[in-house]
Amino acid sequence: MPKPTPHLDKITYPEDLKGLTGKALQDICDDVRDCVIETVSRTGGHLGSALGVVELTVALHAVFDTPDDKLIFDVGHQCYPHKILTGRRDQIGTLRQGGGLSGFTKRAESLYDPFGAAHAATSISAGLGFAKARDLKKQDNHVICVIGDGSMSAGMAYEAMNNAGSDGTRLIVILNDNDMSIAPPVGAMSHHLSKLVSGRSYRSFRRFAKKMIEPIGLKIPARKAEEYLRGFAMGGTLFEELGFYYVGPIDGHDLKILLPVLENCRAMQNGPILLHVVTQKGKGYAPAEIATDKYHGVAKFDVVTGQQNKPKPNAPAYQNVFGQSLVKEAELDDRICAITAAMPSGTGVNLFAEAFPERSFDVGIAEQHAVTFAAGLACEGMKPFCALYSTFLQRGYDQLVHDVAIQRLPVRFAIDRAGLVGADGPTHAGSFDIGYMGALPGMICMAAADEAELVHMVRTAVEIDDRPSAFRYPRGEGVGVDLPEKGIALPIGKGRILREGTHIALLSYGTRLAEALKAADMLTAQGFSVTVADARFAKPLDTDLTERLAREHEVMITIEEGAIGGFGGFVLHHLASCGALDRGLKIRTLTLPDVFQDQGSPTAMYEEAGLTARHIAALAIEALGQGKPDDFLLHSTGQI
Repeated sequence: MPKPTPHLDKITYPEDLKGLTGKALQDICDDVRDCVIETVSRTGGHLGSALGVVELTVALHAVFDTPDDKLIFDVGHQCYPHKILTGRRDQIGTLRQGGGLSGFTKRAESLYDPFGAAHAATSISAGLGFAKARDLKKQDNHVICVIGDGSMSAGMAYEAMNNAGSDGTRLIVILNDNDMSIAPPVGAMSHHLSKLVSGRSYRSFRRFAKKMIEPIGLKIPARKAEEYLRGFAMGGTLFEELGFYYVGPIDGHDLKILLPVLENCRAMQNGPILLHVVTQKGKGYAPAEIATDKYHGVAKFDVVTGQQNKPKPNAPAYQNVFGQSLVKEAELDDRICAITAAMPSGTGVNLFAEAFPERSFDVGIAEQHAVTFAAGLACEGMKPFCALYSTFLQRGYDQLVHDVAIQRLPVRFAIDRAGLVGADGPTHAGSFDIGYMGALPGMICMAAADEAELVHMVRTAVEIDDRPSAFRYPRGEGVGVDLPEKGIALPIGKGRILREGTHIALLSYGTRLAEALKAADMLTAQGFSVTVADARFAKPLDTDLTERLAREHEVMITIEEGAIGGFGGFVLHHLASCGALDRGLKIRTLTLPDVFQDQGSPTAMYEEAGLTARHIAALAIEALGQGKPDDFLLHSTGQI
């Protein structure tokens, strides 16, 4: 049974926190922490980061006047306490579920979410935009950005800070340091100094000293003296150089420290401030505190033991197949390197790093750097594999174009999380890489239909040494095929036919191939003869195969787990160019719908997208003029 939360039960919105004492607020923090643990045990999600900011979130809402004051979370995976305190507690059990609350901040969900976020290092840029708009409208509200130390490895954060610091915009940035040691240890003296330098008395003395010293020609030495004193004492030199008034570090779990420092920051009216708080991921839940990953992302779990209810996999996860395959290739070729951007286990690069630590590089949340870093390695004859989630590779697209593709450098892109991603929703879905990679001259684009094909594509990429290449694969486990002992290089730009027919051709690109085969079984049961082909390559396209399918079949359907403008578009372009469409071919393209799909179960999302076997079969019957798709869908028994 969930623990009772009598103190939190009295809180619906942040205004209910006003006027409460530190002890009362701590009681609320304890209840919020219990509520988060109980909720995530049922829904899964980002637990460690949410537990780490409970006190900080309560203090922010107690001190500032949200939603008039704008509270902007970076990434947003730590926002569960924020949602509980801002009128959404009654919905918190729907977190990350279809039709429920997003696992990240979302503008459409609440006025208390001024900016939607699920990627790192966006908060300060967005916050500066909010602050500038406030100044232009001659308003007086506060803008507060909460950014983690991991996000501070992304260059965008420093671009924004440089901009804000150069013109003195009033902005509060809270650096939530829960991992990196970027400052002296937190302690009583540090707390004392932080309260001192954020207080009115110190700031008044600072202005007084400046006025007294400047007339006698000591302006620069005096400024530098204070800067270096505070920098050596508290680690703020870097932020001061960027134009921010640095305060910290302070204990982010101690309300006796947090509340007065936040009140002092609120009272400051000139220029940007950076408040450095030190927190602990997983704070208050022992299993999370002792876990190496601090329960950053968890499945449903038992609250008492912390044991996660992860279903036993039927097949290896795609990212592990990639990692293991790359290790085998690297055993034979010492030029192979692996690069990831803060996602070693998510991409399988952790397996490579265990075997070849000197050839493995985690560059932090810095996708732009990762791509150009890989380009530099390729220039010197190395064979870099840049393993990034599809949605994160988008951040390095300019580098992909200018630093890799134009120079025709043989960087290999392992595109993880290609397609729908379930509970993480639209911000993490890999919907667009087929189109944006395929638009680049010289790029080789592959998609694995199953885990065995992925092994072969890793090998194929190793041998491509005259231009860039990419292969995509989805989240989750494979389809259960036997894995080959070693990969075999595929002929570039050539697909394969898995079954032959005469009426309908199903041309699949990627892991919807299994559904295409099921659809073929359904259609065969209805008396239709079906060909099923695996394109393997979107670029260069297998033109012989596509022309043959167009020539020998009445209906042709392309199938892909990607947005409009991808593989189906490439096929249509070629068939139109060679005149194949002039012969009366009935061609249809199945893609992801032209919307940002909300989170849900994979089964429900594929059903919504129309990428199931029965949808494929229904579209074929409609194209043949043999019935309406809805009629087939109502009577079909095909399973996803």
